[in-house]
Amino acid sequence: MNIGQSLAWYTTLPFVALLLCIAIMPLYFEEWWSKIKNQAIIVFICSTPIFIYFLMVDYHQLVHTGLEYISFIIYVGGLFTVAGGIFLKGDILATPRNNTLFLAVGAILANILGTTGASMLLIRPMLTMNQDRHHVIHIPIFFIFIVSNIGGALTPLGDPPLFLGFLRGIPFEWTLQLFPEWLFAISVLLALFFIVDSIAYKRETREDLVKDQQHFVPISIIGKRNFILLAIILVSVILTKTFHGFYAALGIANADILANLTRDVIIFITAVISYFITPDEAHQSNEFNFHPLEEVAVLFIGLFITMIPALLILQAKGSEFGITTPTQFFWYTGMLSSFLDNAPTYLSFTALAQGVLGVQGDLNTIIQHSKYGESLLIAISLGAVFMGANSYIGNAPNFMVKNITEKRGIKMPSFGGYLLWSGGILIPLFVVINWLFL
Repeated sequence: MNIGQSLAWYTTLPFVALLLCIAIMPLYFEEWWSKIKNQAIIVFICSTPIFIYFLMVDYHQLVHTGLEYISFIIYVGGLFTVAGGIFLKGDILATPRNNTLFLAVGAILANILGTTGASMLLIRPMLTMNQDRHHVIHIPIFFIFIVSNIGGALTPLGDPPLFLGFLRGIPFEWTLQLFPEWLFAISVLLALFFIVDSIAYKRETREDLVKDQQHFVPISIIGKRNFILLAIILVSVILTKTFHGFYAALGIANADILANLTRDVIIFITAVISYFITPDEAHQSNEFNFHPLEEVAVLFIGLFITMIPALLILQAKGSEFGITTPTQFFWYTGMLSSFLDNAPTYLSFTALAQGVLGVQGDLNTIIQHSKYGESLLIAISLGAVFMGANSYIGNAPNFMVKNITEKRGIKMPSFGGYLLWSGGILIPLFVVINWLFL
């Protein structure tokens, strides 16, 4: 019998508890939570019972989860390190046209650098562009909408949920079929931003606009060699299937594990090279350090372990939960991704989709099952990536952009204030996307 059939519901409580800690602690206990050792304590408390249980009952689940976790952290760390070695230097005119074009470029780069990498690369230059303007509160908010979240929906490199889907069997090119939804959402947001920014621009004083013109400095790039390294990471991910075919043709057992290992080694070596060849000016300008990566590594090892029972139960009993339509999957995935991390939310709902369809194995079984199955995966992918923008805690880059912006002296909306922005702009947009595409 499938182990998910025999697992009790309370085995999911450590997973729920850890998710709640990740969502609530930064809001009410920020100073305590900011210390990695304190996060590690919470992770240890939540994950140890699950680890011990599966060590005794089915250690293969832990091995599989461990290999997946290593691949995930190497991928995140590789993109984080290489993107952190690139700095855009300069100060161009802060016109509505230039700001809109900047966000459009960010939406494209999010699919190559990842939403975290693109946010890290672009938020400081965008704030510098607009440093002589006073009516700019909307700029980092739309930046979070477009660059830190929705922009990264087209490739597995774009957002962690999609990369986890890739690790679990979704073909690399599959996410490209989200292009119509991506293009519609990005176009609407860019058009709306241009209107809002044009209104704000007209409110600026003549003195501020003259000062902005006087500060014009053409954009230049520090750390250009890292673009080559980014290309290596991208190619290594794309070639994962080729690696698998090569090892399988040689008759090597566990060709899939060896293929993933080959890709991970390439990414790791590329990141090390990037760190040592990056000019100090780029790292200093980006205020680069490994603290964010350490935080991701600690929290996600807990998430990967504690989510094992939840995924198994959802796979085994998905048909019992009454969530069956693409619309339901889109909104349930999205609402949870708004306030919990969107990566484990994505995995939870793909497991639920497998349960609804009555399939097991890797996530490609959802696509192979039927057009209905593929429509569920589209809804889950859109909900996880798009609605991570609904709150500051929906996706890791959101808080990063908020903190960097406030360090520049720009007061960001409160948690509730941001919800008013996202609720007024994004929710109607998602309603239309649901109506048009799902």
